Amino acid sequence: MTIKTLNKKVGDMTVKELEKLIKDTVSEVIDTDHGLELRPEVEKELRESRKRKEKGITLEKVVRELGLE
Repeated sequence: MTIKTLNKKVGDMTVKELEKLIKDTVSEVIDTDHGLELRPEVEKELRESRKRKEKGITLEKVVRELGLE
């Protein structure tokens, strides 16, 4: 949503602008993190987590590797 759109009255918006406003508003209500970016270190950890899951690392192996036995 642009500043230009934010300053308009609904009656002055195009159909596309109104649709985008509604979609963005619904997304913000459903997902309060909508539009935010992940910090690089969080993104890296998520990617590593996904790789571990794809490899099928078991909980027991993780516990051993972390020395939590």
